[in-house]
Amino acid sequence: MKAAMFAGAICATLLTPVLVAQVSSYGDKETGPVNDKPPAILHGVGIAQNLNQKLPLDLTFTDDAGKQVELASYFGKRPAILALVYYQCPMLCSEELNGLTGALQMVNFVPGRDFDVIVVSIDPSEGTDLAAAKKRSYLHRYGHPETAAGWHFLTGTQTNIDALTKAVGFGYVKIPGPDGKLTQFAHASSIQIVTPEGKLAQYYMGVEYSPKDMLLGLNEASSNRIGSPVDNILTYCYHYDPQTNRHSLIVARVVQLGGFLTLVLLGGFMVIMFRRDYRQAHLPVKEAKVNG
Repeated sequence: MKAAMFAGAICATLLTPVLVAQVSSYGDKETGPVNDKPPAILHGVGIAQNLNQKLPLDLTFTDDAGKQVELASYFGKRPAILALVYYQCPMLCSEELNGLTGALQMVNFVPGRDFDVIVVSIDPSEGTDLAAAKKRSYLHRYGHPETAAGWHFLTGTQTNIDALTKAVGFGYVKIPGPDGKLTQFAHASSIQIVTPEGKLAQYYMGVEYSPKDMLLGLNEASSNRIGSPVDNILTYCYHYDPQTNRHSLIVARVVQLGGFLTLVLLGGFMVIMFRRDYRQAHLPVKEAKVNG
């Protein structure tokens, strides 16, 4: 089981509407009663799967080269993968983009030829320099610099961000930073596959994605086919600030049930093997005592 946390960070995975992993925080002096509801800070945070909803393609954003572009310029010929993040996110957004890049490394389709990757910041204060740095980083991670034309890292105004997130069904909440200046965001993690017509065809939740599912989703979307809703498993994570006694930041990653089951099975296998080896090692000694 893989988990990544900062000091004071907590992590929760929610299966709407049932809470499947409880929220906790380091530094708590006492453990209160178990609550089956998300923290109040997460009200308004979530993913509504607006399948077959057409994106507002007339929206204008700034690309990683500093040029004004319409969303429509990325559609019409091939499908796209859309990710809504913010570039200064301490952890969750990076985990999402890492998972996306890792999955794409195992997909035969080529960015810029078979599909486009469109990453849009939900923070209107972020600019071209940050977008360009993120593009360089993930293009290097992907390992195919010749596909640069298929990766697009965008920034935009609050009005256009609101219009896009509303169409996608991406609910998030702004949270003032500890200094009252740096704004952070509580949000869930998902990526969306969009048809060449600009319609939402499939949602993938979490921060790790199946290359097989992604390949299938892109293939279906290229024919303008709309997928089916998936289990609404959302990654809600945030940081608790003991100095201000407030929850201030979403920063951690999902702890997946599959990883837990793998750990249990591996542990059980190791126990069985150790016991077998122990019995085999001590059996000759016991037999010798009996014969004597």
